[in-house]
Amino acid sequence: KGPKLFKEPSSKSNKPIIINAIAHCCLAGKVNESQKNVVLEELEKCESNHLIILFRDGGCQFRAIYSYSPDTEEIVKFTGTGPRHISRKMIDKLYKYSSDRKQFTVIPAKTVSVSVDALTIHNHLWQVKRPGSARRK
Repeated sequence: KGPKLFKEPSSKSNKPIIINAIAHCCLAGKVNESQKNVVLEELEKCESNHLIILFRDGGCQFRAIYSYSPDTEEIVKFTGTGPRHISRKMIDKLYKYSSDRKQFTVIPAKTVSVSVDALTIHNHLWQVKRPGSARRK
């Protein structure tokens, strides 16, 4: 079939920024190399124009990548560890990635938009897996 020369006009994508953030900030260094390669490979297959990274907390530990649809405001998990969907109520903080400083900064906003590159969810939403704490009836 050959390469597709005509590309549908699309809204600005933050995919290059997210790839940059994963490679140079979230999963930088030798210890993260295998996870980074897997995530970057997955990203190449992603059709979404807008992606959002999920952090565990303010320490910016990478957990997952979500695709964000500005039309429907849906945030759906693409790859990684975290809830399948993220709703507005679940969001704790929003972040913007600065590629020149190679770091994330908190955006003083409450709503997700295409300018958001990462977010954290409220702490209680992370399921704590405690071995042997199954409740007996």
